[in-house]
Amino acid sequence: MKTTRQQLKDVLNNVEESIGGRREESRHNLSPVPTVRDIGRRANRTLGQIDIDRILPDPDQPRTEFDDEAIQQLAASLRDRGQLSPIRVRWSERHNSWLIISGERRWRAAKRAGLKMMNCHFQEQTMSPTEVLEEQLIENLLRQDLRPVEEAESYQKLMQINDWNGKQLAEALNISPTRVSRALSLLKLPHEMRVRIDSGEMSARAGYELSRTPSSELPKQPTAERITIQSAAKMARSKSPRKERGVQQTFYADNGWQVVVRCPRRGTYVEVEQALAVALEEVKLRIQNRVSL
Repeated sequence: MKTTRQQLKDVLNNVEESIGGRREESRHNLSPVPTVRDIGRRANRTLGQIDIDRILPDPDQPRTEFDDEAIQQLAASLRDRGQLSPIRVRWSERHNSWLIISGERRWRAAKRAGLKMMNCHFQEQTMSPTEVLEEQLIENLLRQDLRPVEEAESYQKLMQINDWNGKQLAEALNISPTRVSRALSLLKLPHEMRVRIDSGEMSARAGYELSRTPSSELPKQPTAERITIQSAAKMARSKSPRKERGVQQTFYADNGWQVVVRCPRRGTYVEVEQALAVALEEVKLRIQNRVSL
C-alpha cells in the first residue's frame, strides 16, 4: 500500500494539466492496440489510449461540482493542442468499464471537445476503496479552484482514513497546522454559512472568526448583509463567554483528543491528578453502561 506521501508525489505528476497547466515533456507517444479488455492499449504497458466512451467517472469521487467555465476553457485547449497528460484509470468488473481515479475534469473537457480517444495511465494493481478515495482527496487538495469548505472536508476525510490528528495531517501534506485547524473550524458552522463561504459571499477568514462564536449565538437565518472579517470577529468577541479566573491545563493525546482541566482558583498538580482520577472512573462507568458520546 502506498503511503500518503507517495500518493501525493504521484498525483503531483498528474495534476498540472487538470488545473490548466501544460508540460510538453509529458506527451506520450501512444497508439491503440485492440484487445478484449484493453481496447486502445499497448500490450504490457501501463500507458495507452482508450476509447473515451469506455471511461466512466467514479461514482464515489468526493468531488461533486465542476466549474463549467473552466471546463470550457480546458476543452478549447484540448482541441488546439491535444491531451498532453494522461488521466489515471482502474478497471471495474462491476461497471465493465475503466473508472477514473484522477483526471475527471480533463475527461469532461475531452468529451466536450469531441475527442474520441484519451491517453490513460492504467492502474494494474488492485486498489482498495480507501486507497482510491485517498488519492482522489489528495488530487482535489492540489486544485487551484478548491473551495474553502471542500478543503476542510477533504482534510477531515484524510484524517479519518489514516487515523491522524491535525498535526500529522499537516506534516503529511507539508502545510502548517494552523491552516488545517482554521480550515476544520469551518465545519462547525451551520450549513447555510458553509454554502455562503463556498459561493464567495463570505470569506473563509470571516467564517473562522464566526466559528469561535457559540453555535447558539450564530444567526439562525442567512442575512442579506455581507459578513466581513471585522464584523465576524466583533460578533465572536461579543458572544464569547467571559473567561473565568483561575487555572486551566490542557493535555494532548496521540490520537488527537485533548483533555482540559479547569479550576476557578489556583491549585496544584496533585489536585489535577485527583480530578483526572475521578473523571476516569466516570468514563469507565459510561463505557460499562454503553453510553455514546
